[in-house]
Amino acid sequence: MTPATTSRPTGRIRSRGGCLAAGLAIIVAGLSLRFVPLGLPMGIVKYGGSALWAAMVYALVAALLPHRNGQAILLVAGAIALVVELSRLVHTPWLDAFRLTLPGALLLGRIFSPWNLVAYAAGLAASALVDRWAGLRAKGG
Repeated sequence: MTPATTSRPTGRIRSRGGCLAAGLAIIVAGLSLRFVPLGLPMGIVKYGGSALWAAMVYALVAALLPHRNGQAILLVAGAIALVVELSRLVHTPWLDAFRLTLPGALLLGRIFSPWNLVAYAAGLAASALVDRWAGLRAKGG
């Protein structure tokens, strides 16, 4: 006889609600960083906002894929961030018009910058570390 197998993954299962709440908190932090005059240097505001945007993507991917491990979520979120940044190199009238709106600027950005990729990597790495830490705490470690 073989041992019973289950179709359920053996890793930690994230709470969708917790991931969505984290994503909402990250959105509030990012909007505050960008739109509330906190007196921070412009580099912190710009690239901090980009790092928080990537963290939000990680939280949303984690909410959509709660059974996946952190590495899989990191890869999917990283791919999304890369595609969004590279999409800034594509210019069509409707896409450029959308980018000029506030939602377009916040979701897609306006101008390609390799430095945004560095900020995204920082935001994604921080998110993965927090996710791992939360998983260890949930296991009692």
